[in-house]
Amino acid sequence: MKKLSLTLITFITCLACAQQNETEIIAEIPTHINYTTELIVPDLFNPWGMAFLPDGSILITEKSGELVHYKNGKTTSISGLPEIYVRGQGGFLDIEAHPNYKNNGWIYFTYASSEGEDSGGNTALMRAKIKNNTLVEKELLYKATPNTTRGQHFGSRITFDNDGYLYFSVGERGQRDVNPQDITRDGGKIYRLNDDGSIPKDNPFVKTENAKTAIYSYGHRNPQGMIKHPYTGAIWVHEHGPKGGDEINIIKKGANFGWPVISYGVNYSGTSFTDITAKKGMEQPLFYWAPSIAPSGMAFVTSKKYPDWKDNILVGSLKFMYLERLILKNDKVVKREKLFEGLGRVRNVVQAPDGYIYVGIENYGIVKIVPKK
Repeated sequence: MKKLSLTLITFITCLACAQQNETEIIAEIPTHINYTTELIVPDLFNPWGMAFLPDGSILITEKSGELVHYKNGKTTSISGLPEIYVRGQGGFLDIEAHPNYKNNGWIYFTYASSEGEDSGGNTALMRAKIKNNTLVEKELLYKATPNTTRGQHFGSRITFDNDGYLYFSVGERGQRDVNPQDITRDGGKIYRLNDDGSIPKDNPFVKTENAKTAIYSYGHRNPQGMIKHPYTGAIWVHEHGPKGGDEINIIKKGANFGWPVISYGVNYSGTSFTDITAKKGMEQPLFYWAPSIAPSGMAFVTSKKYPDWKDNILVGSLKFMYLERLILKNDKVVKREKLFEGLGRVRNVVQAPDGYIYVGIENYGIVKIVPKK
């Protein structure tokens, strides 16, 4: 009897520990929000990326293949774009200005491209300058291979770290059992380049035979959020899981983030594709969502304009059409809040140099979050 009781107690204790280790935190609806939204750039279909220039203007990518320049209340289309492969989730994706844009004029953008062998397309990274509302001095810095007609998981976000290295993401292109765990193949990776497209000498796989030497980390599914931590300088990403298992990860050199060997999600049909959530040599997420919110865009709030949100993360939800606030403590998510429910499918969120937060909403436009009067 004593042995049975001890076994039962041990079982109950382990069960309690497992429950305590769950990272699922229910998103709350706040009783009061001190901020509201103001429409800044109307009539946009799918504003995927935003880059803020020193003069206060905004470059906005439309997934359908248009680059919009917003300045002083007016929008202008930028010509000279490369050919963009628009299919499924692919099209014109993220855009970022060089940290030294004021002196060198470089902008960087990712897009689905059909360049190369095979039909279909894959994610590409290009840099260019703008002159007379036209892209000039275009340089293709990276093109993922092979092309495929699959329409899912192109990624793709861009950011720079404190040392001037450029990071960008490419999804696994719907080939989970082929690409993400294979460093000789593109897809399901975070890449790191010098700003001219060359490979940093200390990238983790530069001496690995047949490896894609631009790879910095692997085992990713479809990262559509990427930012530099404002204090540590680390690169944080979030990525889409399947049904459940959207993740936030802190990128580490040469690290394997596990997809699809480990996951907190299941197939969209509800069936299982893996029976493990952890494995030696594979990184655990900082946080995962269950159920999925379909995250896109991510911003750290450091601006004095939002004292209630300082040092929190804002993440867009495509699925549930709201902006989510994640409250952190020691790099752990301790609380979630739903903001501006019903605003629309949130594609992107950025804290701009002017201190305001701008949000890209599908089938609507760009809104600015402002204090209530």
